Amino acid sequence: MGKKATKAADNMYYLARSEAAESNSELNSREKAAEIIGIDRTRLARIELDTIAPYPEEVKAMSEAYNTPELCNAYCARECPIGKDSVREVTIDDFDRLALKVLGSLKDIDGLRTSLIAISEDGVIDESERPAFQEILDSLEKISTNAKALQLWAIKNIRIK
Repeated sequence: MGKKATKAADNMYYLARSEAAESNSELNSREKAAEIIGIDRTRLARIELDTIAPYPEEVKAMSEAYNTPELCNAYCARECPIGKDSVREVTIDDFDRLALKVLGSLKDIDGLRTSLIAISEDGVIDESERPAFQEILDSLEKISTNAKALQLWAIKNIRIK
């Protein structure tokens, strides 16, 4: 990109467009990017300057145009009124690092299975079982987050949907 927009320097939409412009020079200009996305140039400017919030369909269009599937995840985790409470933001690392994170989070899957079976035998989670149940939930969240990061990496890098 020619000039860096200093007022938008920390904006995730601006940063995504800047990164995408490294491999697609059409995205260097806000005008062309807005045309590709299908929104008005001034609206894109206001989104990148944090003066307005984008609509979900605009985030989806930016994500597709910029090849940044993590943009949708970040929007859901940070801005969506529903997603903020239920979506965890993930970071896309290199493939080898992501693969190790997934494998690491799965290493105790047999222990989780055994613990869940023991807790669920009587159909009730009593007070003494709550800490173990919370550990299961925490482990499942870690597995889910790592799996989502690997999935986003695949969408971004090898176009697997």
